[in-house]
Amino acid sequence: MTAVLRQPQGVAHTRIYAYGAARGELVVPNDDLVGPIDSSDEWIRQRTGIVTRVRAEKTTTAIDLAAIAGAEAIERSGVAASDIDAVIVATISNPKQTPSVSAIVADRVGANPAAAYDVNAACAGFAYAVAQADALIRGGIAHYALVVGTEKLSDVVDPADRSISFLLGDGAGAAVIGPSDTPGIGPTVWGSDGSKADAVGMNHTLTDFRDGVAPWPTLRQEGPTVFRWAVWEMVKVAREALERTGIEASDLAAFVPHQANMRIIDEFAKQLGLPESVVIGRDIETTGNTSAASIPLATHRLLQEHPEVSGGLALQIGFGAGLVFGAQVVVLP
Repeated sequence: MTAVLRQPQGVAHTRIYAYGAARGELVVPNDDLVGPIDSSDEWIRQRTGIVTRVRAEKTTTAIDLAAIAGAEAIERSGVAASDIDAVIVATISNPKQTPSVSAIVADRVGANPAAAYDVNAACAGFAYAVAQADALIRGGIAHYALVVGTEKLSDVVDPADRSISFLLGDGAGAAVIGPSDTPGIGPTVWGSDGSKADAVGMNHTLTDFRDGVAPWPTLRQEGPTVFRWAVWEMVKVAREALERTGIEASDLAAFVPHQANMRIIDEFAKQLGLPESVVIGRDIETTGNTSAASIPLATHRLLQEHPEVSGGLALQIGFGAGLVFGAQVVVLP
């Protein structure tokens, strides 16, 4: 008789239980950055909508921020840390190539011996991690998951770069995901276009830095290319996420895009035809662009400032380096 393998089977539905957040300790106004880029506060506000951004102190790491945000999400969720059996951290700013941020965070928040791994999908990282947590739980591989987006982008900023440096901030946002009696996380629309990888990303490699042939690698972007891609192509992705979930834009309580640029956010809302009743996450104004952390940070603030959207539907979409993207509709806790 041929042996038959057992395959795990999980619950039918999942949802987000709670969010947590941690922002850098330092508030950095535009005036502190304009000298090296020969710019002005007015120029930055008009182009990006940013008034200030938060950055972490030198001794604070992306791991520290992730642990703080993760601990808050767990406390708010009502789930015991020991019951969390998967920790997924989205980041591009792990201070070391290895070990993973997630393994250290799992230990710090009391989730040992949870499965733990990092996701490198830049500004789409949180959406990717939510999709994976949802699949792991519905597949019976995990029961509860902690998902974190964390960045210390000030470590990879060139103060004299006019393409992206003044956009970037530091922070972490987290969510606890678990079983649900009703659908709480919609289908994820995700993908990439690596053929345009040079549009936004690091300007050098670590090996070039090691060998003395290049300075410390920092982030760069081709602003017009990224803007056009984000506005025109990502709106198609957002619409597909709505369609696959089976809802209309008018059904949304909130819209939380990656906090890349206020002009992109505004154009996004216009192209989607969002009614005035939809609350839009605009955390970029005082936090800056925090890559993988931006969606959960913006959602955390949105829930604090607009508690009436709790229980409603939110469309979240991330997009960034490597032209990687991910979008899904979730029920807000």
